[in-house]
Order: sequence, then structure tokens, then C-alpha cells
Amino acid sequence: MNKEYLDLAIDYAKQAFDCNEVPIGAVIVKDNKVIGYGYNQKEKKQSVVEHAEIIAIRMAEQTLNNWRLNDCDIYVSLDPCPMCASAIKQARIKNVYSAVSNLDENNLKIITNIFTKDHTNPEVEFKTNLSVDKSKELLNKFFEKQRNN
Repeated sequence: MNKEYLDLAIDYAKQAFDCNEVPIGAVIVKDNKVIGYGYNQKEKKQSVVEHAEIIAIRMAEQTLNNWRLNDCDIYVSLDPCPMCASAIKQARIKNVYSAVSNLDENNLKIITNIFTKDHTNPEVEFKTNLSVDKSKELLNKFFEKQRNN
């Protein structure tokens, strides 16, 4: 785990915040090089699938010219949702490093189950709560701003 990449994911989350999107950012790394990144753009693109992780996966696939992101790591500012967890596993990303856990306990159970090895894909290693204060502060600030508007 490289804290610089986690900080970079949080920086992308700040870009989402500045665009009035839920502040979530993601960075994909292979061989100590960023090959994909993204931040939430659901409102801007009016699409439910424009999550930070999906955008980062698309960019990484283009960078490698391959949908198989073997030996890649993804750094996220918040635990992935089940849709993104499935995409991460299907892309064969090796490790997920998350700044903060989602408050929804069911989310954690579901994504932990998704990340388990199955007949097709290997297990995804998942670590969370690696930079709680920074990410939580940004999320709290965003939702407080939403309530006041």
C-alpha cells in the first residue's frame, strides 16, 4: 500500500466535490505507475454507472489495451459499491485500498463476498479505513452542503 496513491484518490474526490458530485475518487496503479484515475460524474453525465472506479477502470484498460488489469491495485476514497466491486473483480485487479469504510454494513458484507475467489476470478485483497479522517471530512462537508442547499 502506498499512501501517496491513496492521497491522490482523495485529491480526485475533491475534484468531484468541486463539481457538486459525491466526492469519491479512484486511482489504478501498475508497476508503481498510475494507469487510470477517475472521480464520480453521475450528475454531470446523467448516468448511474459513472462512478470513480468504473471511470478509472476504463482508462486503465485503454492504457494497457487490455481489459485484464492483472497485477494492478486500485486506491479509492470510499469502499466500492457492489457494482464497482464486481467490475474490480472482473477486471482482475489484485488489491483494493480504501480510505474509509462505507457506513452501510450490508455494503461491506456484499463487497467482501464479491471479492472472494470464485471459479472464474481470483480473490481480490481488500483493505479499508486506511485514511479515515481525510476522506470522512470531505464526505461530511459535501453532505452538509447538500442539506443546506
